[in-house]
Amino acid sequence: MTWWEALAILAAGMGAGMINAVVGSGSLITFPTLVALGYPPLLSNVSNNIGLVPGSVTAVYGYRRELVGQRARLTRLVPASLLGASIGSTLLLVLPSDVFDGVVVVLVILALVLVVTGPRISRWVARRRGEGHPGATNVTFPLMAVVAAAGVYGGYFGAAQGIILTATLGVFLDDHLQRLNACKNVLAGSVNAVAAVVFIASTDVDWKVVGMIAVGSTIGGWLGARYGRRLDPRALRAVIVVVGLVALVRLLT
Repeated sequence: MTWWEALAILAAGMGAGMINAVVGSGSLITFPTLVALGYPPLLSNVSNNIGLVPGSVTAVYGYRRELVGQRARLTRLVPASLLGASIGSTLLLVLPSDVFDGVVVVLVILALVLVVTGPRISRWVARRRGEGHPGATNVTFPLMAVVAAAGVYGGYFGAAQGIILTATLGVFLDDHLQRLNACKNVLAGSVNAVAAVVFIASTDVDWKVVGMIAVGSTIGGWLGARYGRRLDPRALRAVIVVVGLVALVRLLT
């Protein structure tokens, strides 16, 4: 790893940590950066996942005030995320690496579509409530099932799982957006943590990459939780889309 590659990975980690704290999909900054630098897709995915865990912790801490009163909700949803993450991360390791190399293009495209359509999803949720279809205040089995499914996706390929979780929580729960975002940070962080344990125990990891992303995502997670609410979501999405498109070009060539 050259000094400029290390700097690029550190910067990508900061951007991912900040974006994950605010809207999710930060992996669409770090994963494409690693692929563009020549790292194999599977190794990039694994190392990226582990490196983003510290950023998730700082994001959760930064939103601690919004988590007040959500303990009962999280005690039911976190186990669903943990179960899904265990399945998804195991599938990543059990299936041949060629499978991930082939499907990652589709997953990146799906993640980019979710990033672009995120505002429309939010408006749809708001419109449902305005038309008299508010979300429930209690955790239901369908919500737990969808959260578990999001955990499978996040354990296999984490990009945009935050957007999936935010949309899911917005549909099923009637609560303030910032409180739902805090809940999303806990669930996504739980998925990343479980997947990281599975990956560390079972496959090769580039610890230099992990270290640079970990430092960057920790700083970015703190900045996102503290200042991210002031950032223009359209600018964040534009950055994600540009970097994601670069990754697609790299993966297809």
